[in-house]
Amino acid sequence: MSLPEDDPTQPSAGPEPLRVFVVENHNDTRALLTLLMEQNGHLVQSASSVAEALERFAESRSQVLVADLGLPDGTGWELLERLRAEQPEPLVYAIAMSGFGSQADRNRSRAAGFRHHLVKPVEPGRLDALLDEARRERDAAP
Repeated sequence: MSLPEDDPTQPSAGPEPLRVFVVENHNDTRALLTLLMEQNGHLVQSASSVAEALERFAESRSQVLVADLGLPDGTGWELLERLRAEQPEPLVYAIAMSGFGSQADRNRSRAAGFRHHLVKPVEPGRLDALLDEARRERDAAP
């Protein structure tokens, strides 16, 4: 008796992937974050500056923003403020990344609308847990 082979043309029964937008000006960091998230089944698009993110974010239809706070043409705080003002659909989740992790930095991130403030280097397991949380919230939304 043989078992039927998996049909690669059929979609998997797993959860729908998150659409994540990463804004990071350091090429290697951006590439690593993208790779890690794609390996976990997420659909990732990225930008290296505030201007590029503003130009490309709407078409990405992303549900999650992962943004560096120190960008060459502004801050992640400014980016999130502009995205929230310009986007017709609210973000499910926004995560800040920074080399700075003082309580003042974390408070400013929360005040700007980021749900979490990760200190670089970002621990992959922590990022995975936050994306799992974002997926659960997305899936629970009406």
